[in-house]
Amino acid sequence: MPRVKGATNALKRRRNILSRVKGFRFGRKNKEKLANEAIAHAGRNAFRDRRSKKRLFRRLWTTKINAVLKEKGLSYSKFIGSLKKKNIEIDRKVLAEIAEKEPEVFDKIVEEVK
Repeated sequence: MPRVKGATNALKRRRNILSRVKGFRFGRKNKEKLANEAIAHAGRNAFRDRRSKKRLFRRLWTTKINAVLKEKGLSYSKFIGSLKKKNIEIDRKVLAEIAEKEPEVFDKIVEEVK
């Protein structure tokens, strides 16, 4: 069986790995072994944080809505409960945006709920 040299494939693999770690610090940007490890950790964190980002944004929307409702003398939980009873289906993302950018419209929603 003839001898096979892996230069081309090894070079391709190395180039691919190092292109994915551009901008990383210390040896992780130019040493293959450290770069591989950094890619694995980065991938794991990215996977986890794509899910946690959804939680963080929901918390942010809740806080924004609550802040506006406090000025109007309403609690967040009672407001959301009333929305559900009246079958007003506006999600928290939209409610937070309306509360922040269009207070008059949000006032109308609050009046509808009361």
